[in-house]
Amino acid sequence: MSESARKEPLGSILVVDDEPIVLQSLGDWFRQDGYHVDTASNAKEALRLAAERHHDIALLDIKMPGVDGLELQERLAKEVPDLTVIVMTAYASIESAVRALKAGAYDYITKPFDPDDLSHLVRRAIEHRSLKSENARLKEQLASVAGPAPLVGVSSAMRHVHELIDAVAASDATVLVRGESGTGKELVARAIHARSPRRFGPLVVVNCGALPEGVLESALFGHEKGSFTGAQYRHKGKFELADGGTVFLDEIGTVTSRVQIELLRVLEEKTVTRVGGTVPVRTDFRVVAATNQDLEAAVRDGRFREDLFWRLNVFVIDLPPLRERPEDIQALAEHFLERFATAMNRPAMSLAPAALEALRAYSWPGNVRELQNAIERAVVLGKPPTIEAADLPLRIGESSPRSGPMSLEEVEKGHIRRVLDGCDWNISQAAKVLGIDRGTLYAKIRRYGFERVPA
Repeated sequence: MSESARKEPLGSILVVDDEPIVLQSLGDWFRQDGYHVDTASNAKEALRLAAERHHDIALLDIKMPGVDGLELQERLAKEVPDLTVIVMTAYASIESAVRALKAGAYDYITKPFDPDDLSHLVRRAIEHRSLKSENARLKEQLASVAGPAPLVGVSSAMRHVHELIDAVAASDATVLVRGESGTGKELVARAIHARSPRRFGPLVVVNCGALPEGVLESALFGHEKGSFTGAQYRHKGKFELADGGTVFLDEIGTVTSRVQIELLRVLEEKTVTRVGGTVPVRTDFRVVAATNQDLEAAVRDGRFREDLFWRLNVFVIDLPPLRERPEDIQALAEHFLERFATAMNRPAMSLAPAALEALRAYSWPGNVRELQNAIERAVVLGKPPTIEAADLPLRIGESSPRSGPMSLEEVEKGHIRRVLDGCDWNISQAAKVLGIDRGTLYAKIRRYGFERVPA
C-alpha cells in the first residue's frame, strides 16, 4: 500500500451529474487529491448515498433530467442540513447558479472545469466548513465568557460611551465612531459587536487607510479569476466574509471617490459584485465605521460624498482623547500593567507614587495607545514588584511638574519632544500637530539634540 493510500482522506465528496464522463473525471481528480468520493447520476441515487454516508461537500449539476440540481439542493438541505453544496453549471445558466446561492449554496463553478480552479474551490469549502464546525462547538463557551470589550475607564465621559454602546448594540444601525488616533475606536467597534445579536458571527476589520485603491476594492468586494494581473482564483471580499456579522471600516475618511461610490451601493443594497464580475452576491452584515477626520469638512471640500456621509452618520459615538479624561489614566495604567505582567510571565507589579504622578502629569498626545506602549516598556525594564518613574519613557518622566519657573526654550523643548514621541516620530504628523513645516522641525531636533528612545 502506498504512503498516500495509508493517509486519512482530506474529506468526503458527493458528485452528482447525469454525464458519466463528468462523474469519472471528477472522481479521478478528487481521489488523486486525497478525498473520498462517491458519485451519483441522479437525485434518487444521490439522496440514498447522502443518507447512508457522511459527506462534507456535494457537487451538484444544475441541469439534470427529472429532479434537477436546485430541487436536489432543497431536499439535501432538509435531510443533511450541515452539507456544504457547490453547484456546477454552464455559462448560459448563471441565473440558476445565483438562485442556488440564494438558497444557501456555498459557491458555483462553470463548465468546462479547470482542475486547479475546482481543487482550490473545494479546499476553500472544506476549510470554511471546518471553521463553521469549530465556531459551533465554541458558541456555548463563548456565551459564558463573552462580556464587554476592554474599554477601561471610570470617567463620566467613558460611562457615557458605554451607555451609547449598550443603546445601539441590539440594533443593526450603522455606527460612526469619531476620535483621535489611539483613543480606542476599534475597541468600541468590538464592544458593539460583542454585545449585539451578531456576536457569534465574524467581526471583519478593514483598515481603509492602509491599502491602495485597487487593493482596497478587491479586499472589500472580492474579485473574479483573471480580473487583474495575479488574480489566479476567485476571491471573496470582506463584506461576503462578514455575512451574519459585522464589518469595521477603520479610517473611512481616506477612501477614494471611486470606492466611495461602490461602498454606498453596497451599504444600500446589501449586495456585492466582485471586481471583474457581473453577478451580485447578497450578504448580511452590519457596519461600524471610524474616523479621526472631520467628515463634515471633507463633505464641504468635496473630498467625501455627502450621501455616503449620511449613510454612515446614523448613530455617532464620540470617543474623547485621554487628556480630557485624566481620571482614567490610573485605571488604564493598572489594566495594562496586569495584562503585560501576565503576558510576560512576570510577578504582579504596581505603580510607585512618583510613576503614577508622572503618568498623570503627561499630556498623552498619542492617547491610550501611547499609554499602553509606555506601560509595556515599563514592565520590560522594571524590577518587580514596583514600576518606578525611571522605568517610564524619558518623555513621560520629564513631564512631571518642576519646581520653579521654566524658560520658554525649556517649555518648547519639552513640548516638541512629547509630540514627537506621541506621534511615534512620524515627522510629517508631528510637524502638522506643532503647526510648523518639516524643515523647521528637523532644525529643532538638531538644535535640541533629540534622539528617538526605543519603545
